[in-house]
Amino acid sequence: MRSLRDAFGQFATGVAVVTTATPDGDRAGVTVNSFTSVSLDPPLVLWCLSRRAPSAPVFLEAGRFAVNVLAAGQDHLSRRFAAPSPDKFAGVETRPLPGGLPALAGALASFACRTVTAHDGGDHIIFVGEVEHFHRSEGDPLVFHSGGYGMFSALPENPGIPPTPAAPVAPGSQRTPGTPRTSGSPRVPRAVRAPGRAGHREESGSTVFADRSHRPDQIRSRS
Repeated sequence: MRSLRDAFGQFATGVAVVTTATPDGDRAGVTVNSFTSVSLDPPLVLWCLSRRAPSAPVFLEAGRFAVNVLAAGQDHLSRRFAAPSPDKFAGVETRPLPGGLPALAGALASFACRTVTAHDGGDHIIFVGEVEHFHRSEGDPLVFHSGGYGMFSALPENPGIPPTPAAPVAPGSQRTPGTPRTSGSPRVPRAVRAPGRAGHREESGSTVFADRSHRPDQIRSRS
């Protein structure tokens, strides 16, 4: 079993803390790296939680959750919400999302979601939620790989990659002057700026698709 976990760990992921709050005021939070987007229309996401997790009943009862994508430098939050604690939120700066869900300050993105369904996933519960509100900031993400934390770094142009051959030219013809050849190196993404640097911006929004619209003032906790 350990060797299988080690093999799974070879897949590098981002890190998120999923939070929730019940109408009675109970709050819960867990660290996950199983978060993924599922659909744009409707806007769906999923994440997985161990059936043995003490917070599992709270998430099932609440019917709502918030996914907070951690930024580089927030590994302390990942460790905090991954460890057992009577109050994981003590000393943690949060801000309320629509519906009263707690969002972690400084997260790269936060998604307020309504639980659509909870599937049986063996020793885990697979939560599928519809995104009703989101907040996004620019910055560098926290990365998890093989049991350790790291940061994302864009690859430079790699001279070791063989150049792509130029398009063939028919015998007797010649290439039109100024016609570019096929680029010999792949394009690579530009690294994003870390929070606080020049050019930093934030975005918030509600999801609007087809004939349904979810606005922040319409989102209420499930009773």
